[in-house]
Amino acid sequence: MPGGARPVVPAGRVLRLPRQVPRRAVRAVPGRRTGRADGPYAAAMSDHTPEQLAEMPADWKRALAVVAHPDDLEYGCAAAVAAWTDQGKEITYLLATRGEAGIDSMDPEEAAPLREREQRASAAVVGVTAVEFLDHRDGVIEYGTALRRDIAAAIRRHRPELVVTLNHRDTWGGTAWNTPDHRAVGRAVLDAAADAGNRWIFPELVGQGLLPWNGVRWVAVAGSSSPTHAVEAGPGLERSVRSLLEHRTYIEVLTDQEPEAYCRTLLTSFAEAAAPRFAGRPAVAFELFPR
Repeated sequence: MPGGARPVVPAGRVLRLPRQVPRRAVRAVPGRRTGRADGPYAAAMSDHTPEQLAEMPADWKRALAVVAHPDDLEYGCAAAVAAWTDQGKEITYLLATRGEAGIDSMDPEEAAPLREREQRASAAVVGVTAVEFLDHRDGVIEYGTALRRDIAAAIRRHRPELVVTLNHRDTWGGTAWNTPDHRAVGRAVLDAAADAGNRWIFPELVGQGLLPWNGVRWVAVAGSSSPTHAVEAGPGLERSVRSLLEHRTYIEVLTDQEPEAYCRTLLTSFAEAAAPRFAGRPAVAFELFPR
């Protein structure tokens, strides 16, 4: 573009550039492009809510983290996951898609296995070995009973006490429009936590050996504009940087910055944004919904 100006891409859109210009041809996410916590995504974790954040509950053993795409958890949650696995907690990742529509310069058939490999490597850095995919189509996930059933089945299968997901609201901090996939998956997770405990909702799951599980005690939403709790990021921050860096193919077409510097600056800024409401400690913030 003239003068080296960088295009501004709405959240959740793929930047359409000619094939011979692959850089930046990825799905843009608020707050990711600059490597600083100065975008709408960061606004969702700023001091929008003045109250102090409480410590996240620690009296649980198993968690299921459910998001739409590869890298969704790495943009902010991985430091918390690293802290939890250090404590011996069992964490499973469940992704609704393989992120196949996220890179405009790469065909979905090529992108899907690549992004799956990067996600598995990324999870391993923070101590997560169980990574599952639901194979909904990237970019067109539909909220509804099919998605709720898939997530409820996973909850019954893994029997977590804590379920983690990403911002389900229409916007990031009231500043930028959230993607349809994030909204659909986040809302379905909140509903499926209850569905999993009711034998008369999706009764066919019982026939598959998936008995009701009413043991979900909390759903924790990352990237919320109304956070209530937090996990100290310091102990897991370095591994969260390495975890995000495993999505190197995606990152290299997302930014002109050196990938490690981009990841470190971005995640450090996100964690520091929560510090004023967490006794000065860099943190991963969540909105906690008890059940």
